[in-house]
Amino acid sequence: MKMVSAAKLKGDESRRATSLTFNTWANALNGSPKMVEDATFEELPQKCLIVPITSDKGLCGGVNSFITRGAKSCISKLHAQGKTCDIAIIGDKGRGQLRRVHGDLIKMSVTEIQTPGNFTLAAAIASELVAAGAGNYDAVVIMYNAYQHAATYYQMYKTITPFSGEGEDEPLLAYEFEPDTKSEVLADLHEYLLTSQIYHSLMDGAAAEQSSRMQAMENASKNAGELIDSLTLKYNRARQARITTELIEIISGASALEG
Repeated sequence: MKMVSAAKLKGDESRRATSLTFNTWANALNGSPKMVEDATFEELPQKCLIVPITSDKGLCGGVNSFITRGAKSCISKLHAQGKTCDIAIIGDKGRGQLRRVHGDLIKMSVTEIQTPGNFTLAAAIASELVAAGAGNYDAVVIMYNAYQHAATYYQMYKTITPFSGEGEDEPLLAYEFEPDTKSEVLADLHEYLLTSQIYHSLMDGAAAEQSSRMQAMENASKNAGELIDSLTLKYNRARQARITTELIEIISGASALEG
């Protein structure tokens, strides 16, 4: 099982590398991702839509639990700061874990996602988010697992804000927009930005999930081997004790006949 996961990890690493290059422009607009661990989330605006990216399958270590734990921490800290938030979950495992605690905040969920993911899938998810009212929030916060190498991954979050404002706060003042009006172009650009960020997060999370699954399969194989050795030892001891008992009975019976 470890060898199968290792082979799949190679493909996920390749797709992740492609998404990193493709998504470089997005960081210039929204800034670099931040660590979820020890984050205060004070920089987030008043009304947020949290999008935790998890998987539909288990047996992959703590990949899904770490994300849902980060989402719960974010929700509690935002509420403590007097801010509001809703949740749009990607992945069945995340839905199951968050529904028990924050079921009233879940506005939508996306499950049974095809693997491996691609840009078309990310575009479909972004369209669903926009249709669910993502543009009505001050920010969309994407939480995902960021792959480092086969043994390490971190929980990160990205903040995607809409292109809005007037006067000095008007976005992209250095650019001219033709032939459509600027507001329409910015709306399309926001959805494309959301798609690009989701695509990168899906690819990064898939590589982290597969690396964690590889470690989980190795641990499962190791534990199974140790269990087999332990049961074999118990069986041999019981078998030896039975043979010894039978020999004693035979010798005792022979001695009684001779006597």
